[in-house]
Amino acid sequence: MGSELARVIEQVEKDKGIDKAILIDALESALLMAAKKKYGIEKDIEAHFNLDLGEIELFQFKTVVEDAGNPDTEIEHNDAKKLDPDVTLGDSIGVKLDSSEFGRIAAQTAKQVIIQKVRDAERDIIFKEFNVRKGEIVNGTCRRVEKGCIIVDLGRTDAIMPTREQIPGEHYRPGDRVMGFLIDVQQTPRGPKIVLSRTCPELLMALFRQEVPEVAEEIVQIKNAAREPGIRAKIAVVSTDSDVDPVGACVGVKGARVQNVVQELRGEKIDIVPWDSDETRFVCNALAPAEVQRVLIDEHNHSMEIVVADNQLSLAIGKKGQNVKLASMLTSWKLDIVSETRMAKRLEDSKKLLMAIEGMNDTLAQSLYHYNLSVEAVAQADVTELSGVPGFSVEKAQEVKEAAARLIASGKLTEMKRKIQEEERATIEKQQQARFSADAVFERLKAEVKAHQQRQKTDEPEAAAAPKAGEPTGDSGSGAAPAGE
Repeated sequence: MGSELARVIEQVEKDKGIDKAILIDALESALLMAAKKKYGIEKDIEAHFNLDLGEIELFQFKTVVEDAGNPDTEIEHNDAKKLDPDVTLGDSIGVKLDSSEFGRIAAQTAKQVIIQKVRDAERDIIFKEFNVRKGEIVNGTCRRVEKGCIIVDLGRTDAIMPTREQIPGEHYRPGDRVMGFLIDVQQTPRGPKIVLSRTCPELLMALFRQEVPEVAEEIVQIKNAAREPGIRAKIAVVSTDSDVDPVGACVGVKGARVQNVVQELRGEKIDIVPWDSDETRFVCNALAPAEVQRVLIDEHNHSMEIVVADNQLSLAIGKKGQNVKLASMLTSWKLDIVSETRMAKRLEDSKKLLMAIEGMNDTLAQSLYHYNLSVEAVAQADVTELSGVPGFSVEKAQEVKEAAARLIASGKLTEMKRKIQEEERATIEKQQQARFSADAVFERLKAEVKAHQQRQKTDEPEAAAAPKAGEPTGDSGSGAAPAGE
């Protein structure tokens, strides 16, 4: 029996990967609980695994006395000497108990304790294993779908992919292969909770690390990534070797490398952007394929105003604002796309307001605009600071400052701004109406083309059934003779 127990322990250790010490501790705890249930919890009982015999032994400890009054906790000196000749009064001696006398209930209790201990040990092993793998790509099989969440079989345990971590439009059935990024591992009373994601930017970077050897070897570094899961993504790369093109390395021969990543993400379009230490250039690269004309930087608000040509505006913004949104996420700058026409109108309006200051001319207004000084800023500016603007002396700066304050106090500036806003609102409304009108015309043309194609499909069978000119009808029942007969 002892050797059999030792073999079982070794087999469980091998199959489950649980340390032998944990299994022995579980068996000792289980047998001790069963003994307490049989003999009483007030008795001092201990369980020990005997390596030589390969079995767990139970000992009840009693105090050695001259005359035992309580046989459950005390043992007479003469009886104790039979167990240990060297024992003395006051010593504590262990009396071996017969574990074969345990009843069915005690044995069942021991079994439950062992099962629970082994289960807890398994959970700890799984938690440690996957906690180390956090931040890696894992592969599994779809076991089932519960309320939109995908339960993924990873072999030793299951993982969960919540709805928010799934790419929109993807559907999995039981048995389908599932690849995800391990974003979190939590220890819960029911066991480890492993969370996978297919929407995080880290998945995109990990896939490029798998597909591109230069990235794995850190010759090419991925600085950042931004995603609109299932639709579009941008990734910024830079090379530590001047001989290696980071974009070309990620694209691969005939686009093979990037296409592998695109297929894994179910057709998500990926823009590979060269990273630059100059943030302005980096933003321009991130907005590709749109061409940027000017960049106005606001360091205080950490934002940039991007000026593009009128015909590049829709390209820079992208469908539903995707291009500028991803570029903003990639660069960590707040981006505002402005057309060249609108920027020119803004310049004209700003100069118009500055020209309303008494004693102002076109050259001075241009200088103030380039220094980003509005009428309010001029009125509040220090004379010494204002005199540093080209074209302004100390006297002229004082004169313009006082004139700007008078303009604000008179209320004329507020009225001018209101009119400018109304004009801009009217222009936007006209543009929207023109766009809606163009969309309506386009939709009407599409409907007409569709109707025409439908009529053609309907007419084709009739045309095929009708005889060609000069051919006999083949109507033998009419009795008509061929022409000329």
